Amino acid sequence: MSVKPLFEIKHHGAVNGVTGSCHELLLADGSGVLIDCGLFQGAETSKDADKIDQLKINFPVDHIKALIVTHVHIDHVGRIPYLLAAGFRGPIICSEASAALLPLVLEDALKIGFTRNERLIKKFLSQIQSQMVSLPYKKWLPLNSYNKSTTTDVGLKVKLKQAGHILGSAYVEFATTQVKQKQPRQKQPVQKHRIVFSGDLGPPHTPLLSAPKSPYRADCLVIESTYGDKNHENRRTRLKRLKTVIVSALKNRGVILIPAFSIGRTQELLYELETLIHQGASQRLTKNLNWQDLEIIVDSPLAAKFTQAYRQLKPMWDKEAKSRLKSSRHPLNFDQLLTIENHKTHLQTVAYLAKTARPTIVIAASGMCTGGRVVNYLKALLPDKRNDVLFVGYQAKGTPGRIIQKYGPQHGYVELDGEKFDINATVHTIGGYSAHADQSDLIKFVKRMRFKPKQIRIVHGDNGAKLALKKKYEKLYNVDVVVP
Repeated sequence: MSVKPLFEIKHHGAVNGVTGSCHELLLADGSGVLIDCGLFQGAETSKDADKIDQLKINFPVDHIKALIVTHVHIDHVGRIPYLLAAGFRGPIICSEASAALLPLVLEDALKIGFTRNERLIKKFLSQIQSQMVSLPYKKWLPLNSYNKSTTTDVGLKVKLKQAGHILGSAYVEFATTQVKQKQPRQKQPVQKHRIVFSGDLGPPHTPLLSAPKSPYRADCLVIESTYGDKNHENRRTRLKRLKTVIVSALKNRGVILIPAFSIGRTQELLYELETLIHQGASQRLTKNLNWQDLEIIVDSPLAAKFTQAYRQLKPMWDKEAKSRLKSSRHPLNFDQLLTIENHKTHLQTVAYLAKTARPTIVIAASGMCTGGRVVNYLKALLPDKRNDVLFVGYQAKGTPGRIIQKYGPQHGYVELDGEKFDINATVHTIGGYSAHADQSDLIKFVKRMRFKPKQIRIVHGDNGAKLALKKKYEKLYNVDVVVP
C-alpha cells in the first residue's frame, strides 16, 4: 500500500537566480510554512512588468500557518509587507538577533518602495511586532499550535541554527512526524522526516560571527549555491589583498569606493579596516599619509543603524571579537570612522570628494549598486582615473555592480538613472569577502552530517553555479540532486 508523503517543497523565488528567496514546506494536510519572502533584484526582475506586480504575492497564502525568516537581507524579507497585505496573519519566526534587526530593514524598505506616510509605517511595524516570534538558536518550537485544522495528521516543529552569514542568520531544521492514523485498523508505517533549509550560509572565520555547524541529520536539504562553482581566498589572504588594494589606490591620491550591503558586509569591512589600522599604527600608508590618519566614511543611514544595533548585540559576537573588546579595542567604533546620515551632508561629501579626490575610503549601499547613495558616488567618481571601486560581494546579473565589475577593466561604461558614465576609475574585486559559503564550504556542510540527505535541492544561484555544485554532490554522495 502506497503511503502519502508527509510533505512537498515548493519554490516561489531564488530559483532562476540569487534573489527573491521564498520557499514553502507544504504538509500532507494542506497547511504550509514559508521560509523567507524576499525581493527580486537585477536581471531577475522583468523590465516589461509593472513594478508593483513584481512585488505582489503570486501564490495562495490562506493555508500558510507561519513564516520562518532565515536572516534580514532584503532579498529574503523584502516582500513581507506584501505578504501581510495578502492577508497573512501567522507568526513570523526568527532568531533573537534577527528580531532586533528586522524592523529596521522593513522600515527602510517601506520608505523606499511602499509609503513615506509615518502613520502607516508605524501601524505596519506594530503589526510586524505583534506577529514576530523570537526563537533562540538550537531550541525546538512546535508549530502544530499555529495550525487550527482538525484534520492534521502531521506533527511539525522547527529549530534555528547559526548560519554565519550575518548577525542573526540561521539555517532551518524542520522535523515532521505522523501523529495519528486516519484508518486505525490498517497498519501504516510511521513516517519521520528531517528537512533542512540552508538560507544563506556563511564561510568560516567571518569577523564577529561563529562558523556554521552542520546538522546531525537531514533527509531533504534545500541549499543555496551562490558560489557553487567557486572557492574564496582565505581570511588571511583576503586581508593582505585588502591592504594591497588600499595602499595601491591611495598612491593615486584618490577615493576608494566600496559598495556594500548595509547589513553584515559593512560591519565586517569596518572590523577588517580596524584590524589594518591597529596593525599599521607605526607605519605609513603613503609618503604623506599614516594609517592612523586614513578617514573611513560610512554613508548610509541604514548601515549606521545596523552598526549601532551590532554594537548593542555584542553578547552575540564570536570569541575573537569579544577578546578585542576586552583589550579596549572597538572594531565598529574607532576614531577614524565617520558616519554620514542626512542627505544634505551626503551630497556635500560627494561633491567635495569629486572635486578634491581626497584619499578616503567610502562604504556606501547598495552592495550591487542598484540604488541608494552609492549611485551618487559612482556618478561623481567613476569618470576620474584617480579613484578606485572595490567590490567585495556578489554582483547579480543585470545589476550596475555586475556591469561595472565586467566592463570596468576595459574602461567601458555603465548606465545609471538613464545616463551613461565612463568607467575610468580602477575596478577591483576581492571575492573572499563574500558573506556566502563557497563551493568547498557547501560540500563540507553535507559531508559533516552524520546522516546524509536522500535528496538535495539546489537553489539561490546562477545556472552555472547550481550545475557545478550538482555534479560535485552527485560525484561524492549517493543522493538525488534536484535543480528546480
